[in-house]
Amino acid sequence: MAWIPAGTFTMGSDRFYPEEAPARSVAVAGFWIDVAPVTNARFAAFVEETGYVTIAERSLDEGRFAHLDAAQRAPGSLVFRAPPGPVPLDDPARWWSFVPGACWRCPEGPGSDLDGRQDHPVVHVAFADACAYAAWAGRDLPTEMEWERAGRGGEDDALYPWGNDLAPDGSVPANVWVGEFPWLHRGMGARAATTPVHTYPPNADGLFDAVGNVWEWTSGAYHDAQRRVPAPCCGGASPSGDAGAPRRTIKGGSYLCAANYCVRYRPAARQGHEEDGATGHLGFRCVWRGGPPG
Repeated sequence: MAWIPAGTFTMGSDRFYPEEAPARSVAVAGFWIDVAPVTNARFAAFVEETGYVTIAERSLDEGRFAHLDAAQRAPGSLVFRAPPGPVPLDDPARWWSFVPGACWRCPEGPGSDLDGRQDHPVVHVAFADACAYAAWAGRDLPTEMEWERAGRGGEDDALYPWGNDLAPDGSVPANVWVGEFPWLHRGMGARAATTPVHTYPPNADGLFDAVGNVWEWTSGAYHDAQRRVPAPCCGGASPSGDAGAPRRTIKGGSYLCAANYCVRYRPAARQGHEEDGATGHLGFRCVWRGGPPG
């Protein structure tokens, strides 16, 4: 974990999306934060010790979701699937699919596994799953203020954790979409996907994947008033169809954020995500607010 000392920083931005405004001065007490998102290996240790079953591995409640048929209530999660060519960018359902059986163990659905991905961020975790892990580890989820303070790495006036240039030295130092979203990916690897948590350089406070790779849960509620801004661009459609479900603020952007679509690979960026919603680009990290962690 990295120590983030108490201090005041500029939170939010007036330059991009309306839900980030206004930029304002915020004071935060000191805290410790994981230097990287929780990995598949760490989450597997939690599950092995506790027997925990994630939200994506459970069927939706028949009483609450009576409007869905049995197949739609089956365990599963949202998986990104690139279309074969350019598509209009007004409907995330063109690249998100609800896949029965998709979960943290099977990120692309039945037949996929975690072979070679033990050091990748765990994905397909809902808010309750992240909270359960944090409690097991003796930690908490960060508040939105804590996350942004740490994610900025002391770069209070910069757009990115490394400065104002998205691609210093000609390449982006984070796992984000390079190319034309959602069909043409020119970044690392043959397809857009998570990468090991120490692949890219850390920010000045020692945090890896402060932006990109996976969106990260915070403990902050996403309030009703904030829902009046345009719909989140890359969160995926809710498998339950429950538009009124409680939401939490997620931060950091992911490997699906692209310059032609979602410029949310910035510490100031934020969006609301349904608490029960699990996707293939959403993970978390933890904080500790006591003395030096053991």
